[in-house]
Amino acid sequence: MIENFRNIEYLKFGNERQKLAFSEIKKHKILEKLEKYHPILTGTIPIEIDLPESDLDIICECQNHSEFKAYLLNQFSDKKDFKVYSIKQNGIESTIAEFKTDNFLFEVFGQNIPTEKQNAYRHMIVENKILKEKGFEFKQNIKKLKSKGIKTEPAFAKLLGLEGNPYTELLKLEK
Repeated sequence: MIENFRNIEYLKFGNERQKLAFSEIKKHKILEKLEKYHPILTGTIPIEIDLPESDLDIICECQNHSEFKAYLLNQFSDKKDFKVYSIKQNGIESTIAEFKTDNFLFEVFGQNIPTEKQNAYRHMIVENKILKEKGFEFKQNIKKLKSKGIKTEPAFAKLLGLEGNPYTELLKLEK
C-alpha cells in the first residue's frame, strides 16, 4: 500500500502506464518546476484505476493566483496545447494549466489550500484505502464503470451504495 504519494518513486515499480507516467514527469521536470507549490500527483493513475485516456493531475498550493498563472505560463507555455485559466470550484478559486507531452495530457491545478487538504488528494486517499480493502474484482468494476463514462467518485459511490453527492459522501469515509 502506498503510504507516501508525495514521492512518485512508487510509479517506477507499478504497471506500464505508471512507469510511463514516472518517466514523462521526470523527463519534463514537472514536479521540480512546481516544487515551491508542494505538488502531488493525484487522480486515477497513482491508484491504478486509469483508462487509456486518463490524464496526469497534479495539485498545487498557490497563495497568489496571478503569480501562479504567470509562473505556469513561464514554465509550460512551450508545451503542446497549453492553456491556463481560473475558475471557481465549489466556491474556491482554482487556477488550472493544461498541456500535452508525448504520452500524456497534464492538468496542473492550484488552490490556496495545502495540497494534502485538497479534495483531489483526499478522494484519492479514501479511494486507495477502499481499493485495498475491496480487492481486485472491485477495482475491475470501478474501471468498467469508468469505461462507460462514469466519473471516478460516482463510480465508487455506485458500487458502495452511497446516496447523495458522491464527492461529499466519499469524504465522509476518511476516518
